[in-house]
Order: sequence, then C-alpha cells, then structure tokens
Amino acid sequence: MAIYFYSNREKPYGCFSNFSAHGVMLDGVWWPTSEHYFQAQKFVGTPHADQIRQVKLPKDAARLGRQRTRPLRSDWEQVKDDVMRKAVLCKFETHADIRAVLLSTGNQDLVENAPGDYYWGSGQDGTGQNKLGKILMEVRDTLQLGDSN
Repeated sequence: MAIYFYSNREKPYGCFSNFSAHGVMLDGVWWPTSEHYFQAQKFVGTPHADQIRQVKLPKDAARLGRQRTRPLRSDWEQVKDDVMRKAVLCKFETHADIRAVLLSTGNQDLVENAPGDYYWGSGQDGTGQNKLGKILMEVRDTLQLGDSN
C-alpha cells in the first residue's frame, strides 16, 4: 500500500514535503527548507541564489525559483535530480524526528500526490513520474543501511 503526501501540514507525512520547516546546512550555508536550497541552486553563483535563501517562506522561494526572468543555470535539467537528492538526504540526516517517520514507512511506496506536477509528483491522474517520492525511497534505503556516503 502506498503512502501519499503533499501538504507540509499533513500528519505524520507532511515532513516529506520540501516546504516542511526542517532547515539544512548545505554548501556551508543554512537553508530554512529544502525547497529554499533546491530553488536557489537554479541560480548558483549569482545574487539570485542568496535572495531565494533569505526569503521567509518556502512558497516564496518556489515562486522566485520559477521566475524565468532570472538566468537559469545551463545544466539545470542535468543536475536537478541530484540537487534534490542532496537536499532530501541532508534534511533527513539532520533531523532525527523526521528520519524516524521516514524509516517507519518500511518498504511502502511513497507518492507525492501533487495534482499539478507530473515530474516531481504523481500528477492529477497518477501518471506523473513521482521523482520526489522515488528520491525519498532512495534516501530511506540509504538510511536503513546506515550508510549516507
């Protein structure tokens, strides 16, 4: 049986959302959420990245990251999955409480029930790629092995 998640307010699986209030220390800087980190990496090495890091809410980080008036890094399509994997792994390594929630899911499928997202989520009709759910399952496997390298 699959576990579906979407909103960061849903208990107990809201912590699977990149909008959950679980900050991460990555690349020598503190990020308020994994969403802040992910969106900022689209503009790494530019002032836009730090602007995104400093906004208060993850929805604002997402909005800024999706603005195509900003210069998107040329290799983004090639690196975005690895950027997400790095952020998600760090988040669950950093916070023991949500690591326990993730590990408690055993081997169940994790599905981001995002109706408008056919890449990271399942999409409205369930035909999406569910990349975030798959990354969460990879991170869970890594944590179960106790090897986060």
